[in-house]
Amino acid sequence: MTEAELKFRLKQFALRIIRLVDEMPHSVSSKALANQIMRSGTSPYSNYCAACLAKSDKDFLNKLKIVEEELDETSHWIELIGESGIKSRNC
Repeated sequence: MTEAELKFRLKQFALRIIRLVDEMPHSVSSKALANQIMRSGTSPYSNYCAACLAKSDKDFLNKLKIVEEELDETSHWIELIGESGIKSRNC
């Protein structure tokens, strides 16, 4: 996968997260989860863009690790949102 393709996919993922958050109810628990997933689900795109501008291979790998960690965190929030019944699993 090329740099441009990965940027595109991460941007599309971030846009899906934004739409998910906008469709969530306005309960206290939903707002808390929405804030968490909005942060972790949109940051991989900007962090990958930053990684592409890294000054060294070590810097690139470090920034890429952040992308990986944020995506992993997002998967946990998606699982929690689905299992809580706040939003259906096919969101």
